[in-house]
Amino acid sequence: MDSKRSGRGFTLIELLVAISILAIVAVLGWRGLDGIVRARVALTAELEQTRGLQLAFAQLQSDAEHLVSAATIGGRATLAAQDARLTLIRTVFADDQPSRLQVVAYRIRDGVLIRRESAATRDLTALDALWQSSLSGTDADTPAVALQSAVSGLTMRLWFSDGAGWRTDPGSSASVTNAKPASGLEVVLQTGPTLRMTKIFLLGAS
Repeated sequence: MDSKRSGRGFTLIELLVAISILAIVAVLGWRGLDGIVRARVALTAELEQTRGLQLAFAQLQSDAEHLVSAATIGGRATLAAQDARLTLIRTVFADDQPSRLQVVAYRIRDGVLIRRESAATRDLTALDALWQSSLSGTDADTPAVALQSAVSGLTMRLWFSDGAGWRTDPGSSASVTNAKPASGLEVVLQTGPTLRMTKIFLLGAS
C-alpha cells in the first residue's frame, strides 16, 4: 500500500497550484526588475543633465574670469545679461601673441543652450561691430556650440559694489558698464520641471 502511494504522481490541482505560484513569483520578479531598470534610466538621464550643466558652468566660469575691463576698451560695455541672453567681451591669450578680444554669447535656441564666440581682434572698431551683431542676433554665421539640451530657463542677476547689491540688468547693455561695473554674476539654469542649478561667478578675476 505504501509503495503504491509513494509512486503516485502530482494531481492536476497540485500542478495548477504550483504553476500559479510560479506565475505570481515571475510577475513579482519582473515588476521588481522593471522598476530597477526604470529607476536606473531616470538616474542616468539626470546624471547626464547634471554633468552637462557642470560643463556649461565651467565654460562660463572661464569666460567670466577673462572678462575685459571697461577701461581697457575705452569705457565700452563689456557685459549684457537679460532676457535669457548673456553677451560679454573676454580677453583671449595665445602663446607668443599679444592679447586679443572676442565677443562671447550664450543663448537658448529651441531648448538648447548654445555658445557663440567671435573671431579674436585687437581693432576696437571691429569689436564694436561684433558686439552689435551679437546683441542684435545677426551673428548667425558665427559657429555655435551646443552646451546643454532640454534647458527650460536661464535667469541672471548682477552684483554691483555701489551698495545696490544684486539686481538684474536694467535693460541697456551700456548701463552694465559704468563708473562702478558689476563684479559678480549669478546664473540659474533649469532643465525640465525639477532640476535647477545656480552658480555665482566673479567677473574679471584673472
